[in-house]
Amino acid sequence: MQPAPRSPANVLVFAAAIGTGAFLLFLVQFILGKQLLPWFGGAPAVWTTCMLFFQLLLLGGYGYAHLLSERFTPARQRDIHLAALGLAALLLLARAFLWPSPISPSDAWKPAADASPITAILALLAFTIGPPFLVLSATGPLLQSWYARTNPGASPYRLYALSNLGSLLGLVSYPFALEPALAIAGQGWFWSVGFLGFAAACAACAVIAGKAPPLARPQGHAPSARPPTAGRRLLWFALAAVASVMLLATTSQISQEVAVIPFLWMLPLTLYLLSFVLCFEYERSYVRPLWLPLLVLGAGGATYALFAGVYAGMLLQLAIYLVALLAYCMVCHGELVRQKPDPKYLTEFYLIVSAGGAFGGIFTGIVAPLLFPEFWELPLALLSGYGLAMFVVYRAAWPRRPWLRVTSGTGALAGLFVLAGALAYHMQEQLEDNLVVTRNFFGVLRVDHARGETPEVYTRLRHGRISHGIQFHDETLATMATSYYGPSSGVGLAIDKHPRRLAGERLHIGVVGLGAGTLAAYGRKGDRVRFYEINPAVVGFSTGDEPYFTYLQNCRGDVAVVVGDARVALEREAPQDFDVLAIDAFSSDSIPAHLLTVEAVQLYLRHLRSGGILAIHISNRYLDLDPVVRGIADKLGLVVEYVEDTTSDDIVWQSDWMLLARDSADMNSPDLVDAFAPRLDPDAPYPLWTDAYSNLLQVLKR
Repeated sequence: MQPAPRSPANVLVFAAAIGTGAFLLFLVQFILGKQLLPWFGGAPAVWTTCMLFFQLLLLGGYGYAHLLSERFTPARQRDIHLAALGLAALLLLARAFLWPSPISPSDAWKPAADASPITAILALLAFTIGPPFLVLSATGPLLQSWYARTNPGASPYRLYALSNLGSLLGLVSYPFALEPALAIAGQGWFWSVGFLGFAAACAACAVIAGKAPPLARPQGHAPSARPPTAGRRLLWFALAAVASVMLLATTSQISQEVAVIPFLWMLPLTLYLLSFVLCFEYERSYVRPLWLPLLVLGAGGATYALFAGVYAGMLLQLAIYLVALLAYCMVCHGELVRQKPDPKYLTEFYLIVSAGGAFGGIFTGIVAPLLFPEFWELPLALLSGYGLAMFVVYRAAWPRRPWLRVTSGTGALAGLFVLAGALAYHMQEQLEDNLVVTRNFFGVLRVDHARGETPEVYTRLRHGRISHGIQFHDETLATMATSYYGPSSGVGLAIDKHPRRLAGERLHIGVVGLGAGTLAAYGRKGDRVRFYEINPAVVGFSTGDEPYFTYLQNCRGDVAVVVGDARVALEREAPQDFDVLAIDAFSSDSIPAHLLTVEAVQLYLRHLRSGGILAIHISNRYLDLDPVVRGIADKLGLVVEYVEDTTSDDIVWQSDWMLLARDSADMNSPDLVDAFAPRLDPDAPYPLWTDAYSNLLQVLKR
């Protein structure tokens, strides 16, 4: 049987199927990641876990493609893959009658409060998108294998670059086009229709490939035709794994300090895919004398940023981490291209590369949180990537110049020791002088003792680099509201100067985010104080026989703590009739974007009684959240005021709060009115954040 003639139409069909499949492959990751994010508290680990799932299914798809191309005739490959495409399409069509969209599960699928986040996310994704994503995952290597059979002499690796270009387009289009235009359900329908179009193009490729003979085995003893050695396979795996860990660790580092939103997921992933495109399509773009020095500079810059932490500006941190990521990925993927095999071993090559990527996902998503008390994935990736790059280049370069090999090897080894020493010092410094360090799905928590300019010692809770509450050891100070929650703070005034408080009535106070439990200090006899906290470890610090913080135990009112995501809990609860509801659920300096949307505030209003006040904490080093809150207030017709507490000493810290109410009479006590800052530009257009769309660039501090 003769192969189908090489024609522009055949090439176009393969290009369309591969490009569309790659576009959909990455687009769906953002759609589902965006939907699941608020279900699990907006933690950075939500995206890491999603990436782990997609990498595992990508490995499964590559394994399926390898098995299909190695074990079955072209006709059988056609029949099997057509059946897989049909099954995935039928599944989507069936879901269209049950869910808001074929890939968007309803709110009834939200997890229980005691569910394991990682297990719940993986199970949800498997049930939601598993079969269609598995089919998409096989597209790249399978269609390239078919292309090699139907177009003898044509390089299939160019289609790999096209695949990554399609993925890149999917990434960029989501935050800038699809996310602003459509709600989650609309995004799901857009993707599902696109999948049906992809299935048709892929089916056409299967029909073309089914008429072709198997790819002939390489003849002779040319180096390119020899099977890859075990060492070469291990090198493929290691290069892919380092790049994957760098991608996920960089994304986690950025997310925990800024915000967990698709835009910040997109930036690292875009650079990761861009390196694939450049290295596989434009091989000359990987120039060792350029990218190796950039890798060294990137390693040094990222180490500096790790030490500097919040004291480095957000844009500077982003620039450093992203440049380092690009340099590492270019070196890893550039060396992969130099090691690529003959097309006969193409599917095996992609399978091993995918296995390396999946290993990176497993390491950062499952192994690292169990092994490490801190976010040590990035330091380890920086170190291992540097060492691997130096090893590969040292082995390959200057074989006939021993003196140059010795000189370069000595320099690389010295640099490795310096980098290892700096990173080890940083990792050891993170653990010093802490009473306890604990890490779970929701981040890293530290409790330690500290003191300011006065001799008074306090216990401090830190999430990442940011303090989330303190309590003094002095008996008098131990019962006071401190840090961001002092008497002149927005939330302190909202409680103490509430009309019902001034009238001597009991208050029902709700707080999203427990922290050290400081706001319990405002509870008086007869009051009820209800906290919502997603992280069980935070609850453990304020409960039990010997808690680190005793605000809850000392509270004169009745205290209750609801463990689980606040939005999920509030959606399931009957109206609580809060007099004051405080929103203070920051993680490190990362903002809880899903708690600052129109839909979230509508939910809060359902739980506020008539005359109630909503207090939102907006203190942030990098972002000006005042316009976000004002935009929501304007949309919902609420009265909104800004309270800046400029007090800054050992007991009370400077803080920014926004107070919202249904009517101005709800916040008309003189002391409260006197604290309101003037509205600088009442006619300014404010951004409107919704569950479907939030634009971080609109609120960057200049």
